[in-house]
Amino acid sequence: MNLPTLFPSSKLSLFAVLAAVSLVSAPAMAQDLGIEVGAQAPSVTVQSLDGKQVDLARYIGKTPMLIEFWATWCPNCRELMPTLLDVEKKYGKRVKFVAIAVAINQSPERVRRWVAANPLPHDTYYDVEGKAAGAFDAPATS
Repeated sequence: MNLPTLFPSSKLSLFAVLAAVSLVSAPAMAQDLGIEVGAQAPSVTVQSLDGKQVDLARYIGKTPMLIEFWATWCPNCRELMPTLLDVEKKYGKRVKFVAIAVAINQSPERVRRWVAANPLPHDTYYDVEGKAAGAFDAPATS
């Protein structure tokens, strides 16, 4: 299986994908944004939607991950959501899916309301100070 066939290459570079060698059988492709493919993911702290601090290091090195940086107001995020949910249904037992809401033009309360109205099967966090987006070199959102 090759991750670029799961996601169009234009969308692949829009979120940080961390995958174990067992998941990706083809060589890693170059990318314009994000941490280097194969690099150790940074350990950063984000906030759960109930206000608790969560260190992403609890996932790093334990499982392949797909991290989506998104916003409630982002049209690209809404467009990408059905595809991500389909992929999560298919690979969710082998890949940890995490959504990180960026702190641009939205509050933790706005994200909580959105998730309450649109339940998601994966963990959703809030990047209070933008440290996760900065550490992963994410442009902001999908």
